[in-house]
Amino acid sequence: MTRTRSARRTAGRTLLASALLAAAVAVPATATAAPREAAAGATVTDETATQESRLVDDFYSAYIDAVAAEDGGDLATALRGFYLTPELRDRLAGWETSNHADGVLLAQDVPADHLVTPGHSGAGHTWSTVRLTWGSPQDPTYTYLTVRSDLATGKISAIRDDA
Repeated sequence: MTRTRSARRTAGRTLLASALLAAAVAVPATATAAPREAAAGATVTDETATQESRLVDDFYSAYIDAVAAEDGGDLATALRGFYLTPELRDRLAGWETSNHADGVLLAQDVPADHLVTPGHSGAGHTWSTVRLTWGSPQDPTYTYLTVRSDLATGKISAIRDDA
């Protein structure tokens, strides 16, 4: 699944991300719904997708748009503050200093698209696989990340390269 980006879509996602950040301030963490179990191999558009995998998809959608935009740096920082745990933000800062790349994408460039697939849950966490699409729709290449979310908070607590 390859999505083409447009200014309208980017603006819409930017507005969505801003609305989510504003709503997060008004909604207490205890008001979130209990997560559901996900079927193996389900994508986030399926009814079986977990709440956490949908949040991972929302985050990557908005984050990719923010880092691709000329003036999206403040939004990207705000998205990290909302979706990522403080511990992960600290680890990413160290990784980014050492690698001179974006720690959320584990790359120096911005992907053309992404796809999130829910994984398994256990020990208070759930895992999602994020497939980043690079290049053109005619000749795509992919990298894969494993993203861990905390079930109690829904926040992303780890990102690792699945190479």
